Amino acid sequence: MKKIISIALCSCAIALTSCDDLFEPAIENTQDIDAIHRNPNYAEALLGNAYTRIPGYSWNDPATDDAVSNDASNSYRKIAAGTWTSSNNPLDSWTNCRSAIQYINLLLANADNVNWAEDPVAAAMYCDRFKGEAYALRAFFMYHLLRAHGGMTADGQLLGVPIVNEPEGASTNFNIPRNTFAECLQAIKDDAAKALELLPIDYSDTKNASMASKYEGADNSHVVRVFGQKFSGRISGRIVEAILAQAELLAASPAYQASGVTWADAADASAKVLDRINGPQGIDPTGWHWFINADDIKNLTDGLNVPEMIWRSEKDNSNSLESDNFPPTLYGNGRINPTQNLVDAFPMANGYPVRHADSDFDPADPYTGRDPRLTSYILCNGKEAGTANDIIYTSTDGDTNDGLNVISTSTRTGYYLKKFLRQDVNCNPSNSNQQQHYTARIRYTEIFLNYAEAANEAWGPTGTGSHAYSAYDVIKAIRSRAGVGTDNGDPYLESVKGDKDAMRQLIRNERRLELCFEGFRFWDLRRWKADLNETAKGIQITGTTYSPIDVDTRNYRDYMIYGPIPNSEVLKFSELKQNAGW
Repeated sequence: MKKIISIALCSCAIALTSCDDLFEPAIENTQDIDAIHRNPNYAEALLGNAYTRIPGYSWNDPATDDAVSNDASNSYRKIAAGTWTSSNNPLDSWTNCRSAIQYINLLLANADNVNWAEDPVAAAMYCDRFKGEAYALRAFFMYHLLRAHGGMTADGQLLGVPIVNEPEGASTNFNIPRNTFAECLQAIKDDAAKALELLPIDYSDTKNASMASKYEGADNSHVVRVFGQKFSGRISGRIVEAILAQAELLAASPAYQASGVTWADAADASAKVLDRINGPQGIDPTGWHWFINADDIKNLTDGLNVPEMIWRSEKDNSNSLESDNFPPTLYGNGRINPTQNLVDAFPMANGYPVRHADSDFDPADPYTGRDPRLTSYILCNGKEAGTANDIIYTSTDGDTNDGLNVISTSTRTGYYLKKFLRQDVNCNPSNSNQQQHYTARIRYTEIFLNYAEAANEAWGPTGTGSHAYSAYDVIKAIRSRAGVGTDNGDPYLESVKGDKDAMRQLIRNERRLELCFEGFRFWDLRRWKADLNETAKGIQITGTTYSPIDVDTRNYRDYMIYGPIPNSEVLKFSELKQNAGW
């Protein structure tokens, strides 16, 4: 295959240093495909391009019942109000993911011809590792394509996206139909299986010695060179297993059950990940507030993880999260405003829902005696925030701009975001500072909740299938970790452990709380085929009077449980069927 490809040469820059440059043709920043075979840095750059396309948090909560935004131009606020179309889709993954897959396919088509290293043993290892990463990333991007664009067509077909496993070029036929959802899921499984054959479970200097037996002439120095700890942070076998667990849960969900995946399949996939940490016994005690564990964040080096993390982004020094979301008196813009709907979902510390007769909830003192996660994730009226532990008042009779709807950057719901925000950040322009942050790509808590959901559907609250723990065991561990029901044996959990339907609601609620503001609820509501149009509510506080208010209505259509194929693609390619309703 001969193809002209563009390569970003980060180490080279061409400067116009003489008049001759004005008359000589500029050196083209392109390389023939043979350059990839000669220079492994060029080949690895193809994989690097795919890595740069890994999505971060989308902050799509204002499109759900969990949050609103005070920014009138917020895209998710707009789509919730009824402007979501196949031509205006802030959740579009089509271009990004398919572009990543194109680069991955180029690497896979050429990897066996690349001179990865002068040492033939190391060269064989590098070739396998890069191919393993490529297969893993292709599975990852296919999962994101399915979640964003898989759906039911007007003729009742559950379709995914076109499966493309070869590099596309000028002579490629781009007008091809979508594969079925089931075929796309199988493509994920096939790529994952290939990746797991080639990748270590983790990159380590001490745990991968057995990999030397796969390569003639290899010793531990080769293994450390290619599969050592310095590569931690790149996609590994453990991450591949977690991606499979995500894909299986999606496929088993009500909106996609025509794919043929069962709840037991989904539970088994999640259990494979969790068994590596001994199930619920391995849950990270501080995993529910990983984002403010300052010492842990400081000590994260070389791609290493805290026990809560399966995959994370690199760290950065910034204060943008805080400047976007701190309340006005802390020099923030208060953009994401949690709703009363979400606040009401947090139980009391005794484990009972706030509306339960045994909850001891006091409407005149609504934040006392609550689940500790509430005030860790949401800044409520009268609570402390910032470097000086300032008291933030969101009441209408307060005398600051933090109050309800005082200025454009004030809260619209009576609440501000607290999750992810470092309280040791100062956004005062005269004395600002930055702190380290990182993004969780996949957490063990997500996989625990995946297992609980699937296991409850497959075997009931206390059933275990072929595993050593049940949905009940997982939920008990998650609630206990957060300090819920620890003083009284969690009687509410005990009361629902014999009722599959009641446990389903509790599991979904725990998922809502633990994963709030991490970009899950938008997709969860859709895969559950749940109500998308619950009005977003807030609270108006005057003295000790707390009055619920309507803040934003939602305007979703039934067909919007599935996202659209981009209209521009459907117009270009007649073989692409659009999802029904779009």
